[in-house]
Amino acid sequence: MPITNTLKKAYALFDEANAKDPNTEKIKGDLVPKELIYGQRMTQTLEKYEPKASEALKLAARAQHICRWEIPRNSYPMDRVGYLKWREELKKFHAQKASQILQGIHYDSEVIDRVTFLLQKKKLKKDEETQVLEDVICLVFLDFYYESFLEKHTEEKVVDILQKTWRKMSENGHQAALKLSFSEKALALIQSALNG
Repeated sequence: MPITNTLKKAYALFDEANAKDPNTEKIKGDLVPKELIYGQRMTQTLEKYEPKASEALKLAARAQHICRWEIPRNSYPMDRVGYLKWREELKKFHAQKASQILQGIHYDSEVIDRVTFLLQKKKLKKDEETQVLEDVICLVFLDFYYESFLEKHTEEKVVDILQKTWRKMSENGHQAALKLSFSEKALALIQSALNG
């Protein structure tokens, strides 16, 4: 699907919001706002994984972590219950932020409602687009963040996260994940997770 002018405008506004992220990531020697590059990676991965994605799905992918730093993880108890509450709050927050931006550039309410639905991961495993979004989230993690994640955690923790990631994905997602390139250690842990 070709990119419309309104979609370009939405991407620019999402990027403008995410460019305010005080957290950064080093890319080719430059420090880049973390959520800015995350949103762009989501778009890039979606385009490869599902070239025929609807406009609502493209918008949801770009806005997946919009302004995430505004609700830090440590504002909730640092346990499993706190983590789940934080994740639920973030889904609503991202949906609300994206809606405000989309209303400002006169997207129709049908598209906005759909973006909100997708960002809240409603009907995962049942709604095709929610599942595609989840697959893309998992693929972005595996492609861009997994190698550094495994350096910071025990093998047991990494295998557990990989198994949880795998369970969230569709069969198409699994196929796409196995085509990514990994270091020897990263691949060995994936195999261990899948055989466990």
